[in-house]
Amino acid sequence: MKQAMALFALLAVTLVAGHARFGYATVYQIGYGAFSLMAAMISLTFLWLWARRATPLALGMSFSWAGAASVMGWWWVFNLLSRPGFMVESEVLFLFLALYFAGAVLHFAVIAKSVSAPPLFLGVPVFASLALSALVRLLI
Repeated sequence: MKQAMALFALLAVTLVAGHARFGYATVYQIGYGAFSLMAAMISLTFLWLWARRATPLALGMSFSWAGAASVMGWWWVFNLLSRPGFMVESEVLFLFLALYFAGAVLHFAVIAKSVSAPPLFLGVPVFASLALSALVRLLI
């Protein structure tokens, strides 16, 4: 745990120092790009684990990391290309969100199964998240 917290602190300090030295846009673009690429590699690793039947959570992890890579990669490219019109309100982003959401639902399914919860339990966090997000949108 100490090593993980030290790693987090080191990365946070590095990013803040990078911001002070190179500016927000540069650190943002490098950070989002690196995260998107690492997330894609992690997704492929979990897909491989799923294919080997190494863990029941692997497919959900693969979908989640693929969704993270896609959504973050979208915003990375969007900003690198100076917010091109063809990417504004593009429905392609919804495909990436669907991938991310599918990973989340698969996670909740494994969690529900591991605690012997009824099948409807898996819908609670999904619908609660959607309802809270919609409420925030209505209030703002």
